[in-house]
Amino acid sequence: MFIMVAATLAVIVLGAILIFIARAVKGYRQSAAAQGYATLGDYLRAAPRSDAEKREAVEMAMQGVVLCVLGFVFPPLLLIGIFPLYYGGRKVGYSTMGLGFMDDTGHTGA
Repeated sequence: MFIMVAATLAVIVLGAILIFIARAVKGYRQSAAAQGYATLGDYLRAAPRSDAEKREAVEMAMQGVVLCVLGFVFPPLLLIGIFPLYYGGRKVGYSTMGLGFMDDTGHTGA
């Protein structure tokens, strides 16, 4: 009986995690497209250009922190939380320092 309950709980938690990941990726893709980026990768690599992008970077970093903290309870979340924590923290760091990325012509993106 205990194994059945544990298995059911594991399926529910894993389902919730998959739904969360799918919604987050879909939201990031929509945000990237709305701000003129060709791909999600371009959006994640770019330094924030506007206040809205800076807010999204902070939200992304905070989601990563929350998932990493929850990873202490449910270890697979730690692996998932590292990605938004890294990319969000990186964007926040670049915007805080006023840095942008150099393009091929030598101009910064910020």
